[in-house]
Amino acid sequence: MLAKTTTASEGHLLSMYADQYLNELTDNILPFWLRYSKDDKHGGYFTCLDRAGEVYDTDKFMWLQGREVWCFSYMYKNLEARPEWLEMAQHGARFMEKYGRDDKGNWYFSLTQDGRPLVQPYNIFSDCFATMGFAALDKACPSDQYKAIAIDTFENILRRQHNWKGVYSKAVPGTRSLKNFSLPMILCNLALELEPLIGKQRVDALLPEVIHEVMEVFYQPSTGLVLENVYTDGSFCDSFEGRVLNPGHAIEAMWFIMDLAVRKNDLALVHKAKDIMLHMLQLGWDKEYGGIFYFLDCKGHPTQQLEWDQKLWWVHVEALVALAKGYQLTGDVNCAQWFEKVHQYTWNHFRDPEHGEWFGYLNRRGEVLLSLKGGKWKGCFHIPRSLYQVWNTLKGPTT
Repeated sequence: MLAKTTTASEGHLLSMYADQYLNELTDNILPFWLRYSKDDKHGGYFTCLDRAGEVYDTDKFMWLQGREVWCFSYMYKNLEARPEWLEMAQHGARFMEKYGRDDKGNWYFSLTQDGRPLVQPYNIFSDCFATMGFAALDKACPSDQYKAIAIDTFENILRRQHNWKGVYSKAVPGTRSLKNFSLPMILCNLALELEPLIGKQRVDALLPEVIHEVMEVFYQPSTGLVLENVYTDGSFCDSFEGRVLNPGHAIEAMWFIMDLAVRKNDLALVHKAKDIMLHMLQLGWDKEYGGIFYFLDCKGHPTQQLEWDQKLWWVHVEALVALAKGYQLTGDVNCAQWFEKVHQYTWNHFRDPEHGEWFGYLNRRGEVLLSLKGGKWKGCFHIPRSLYQVWNTLKGPTT
């Protein structure tokens, strides 16, 4: 196990935040989703919740269903064995198991409220989070059925990983063949989630490739940047897609890599991930208004994403996790200083003290752009996971 290198006084600098993060998780975030998200009539979860928790759309998105199953399973297993958390996880899993997959085992993107397919399984991330959800539920409440769903889906992901869009791809083959950062990034985290089910030997065999993809293919040493898309041979593509940076993705991936480095007892990899994370954070930080940009162009050109300057919830909470872990593992005071800065921005701008939960979308100036608490893309995942991770990182050793 890697030794922590913080001094006693430095450790206290961030440990003061631990209780704040835990209390926010248990007293605000999880109760909000327990109260408003559960569909008692048809099963599964509502994720389209307005500021006060009212349902404004009843469609069900499989990747968010899987994420919420994961969340309540994980908290039941790792934080406290509250019966209502396990029941909530099983409630979502029953809906997913009954309606979520096509006849080939691929998870649909979305369903109607009562479980009829709406959007085809074009997006492999439904499969990724179904895997995470059922794997976490199996840890919380062991079941051969949960194990089988998680493992079968994971094997399907691996079969599809090099052409995961398949017939749903819009690109003409052979003209500009690109690969995307998202899947190897998620596999870094997913492999650890699956280790109790698939075994250490299998994970040991998977990790070198995904670490290589993240740290030696999408990360470009010459610029210090993590690209979202590269040619299939790993080279740079000077196009909209090839130039795009997503600082939040890069930062989140680096705490996944830090977790893998701890597992490998590889201090050099910890430091490399920490340094990349700090560089991407510094690049992505809006020096005029504060907060982290959503998208940037690596050459400073205009982005194709019109929402490039928005400030999103998940980007900021994942940065807090990465900074907490970077500081705890290396003692780099830059991580502590940046944690303070990102913490103040995040808690002052995203948290809703009136109606609970957190806003997801701010404009560049930090004003609330959409008052929703959940939708097609925001669900019960990034905020609770990040609150738990920061608390668990900063709380120090138990006595």
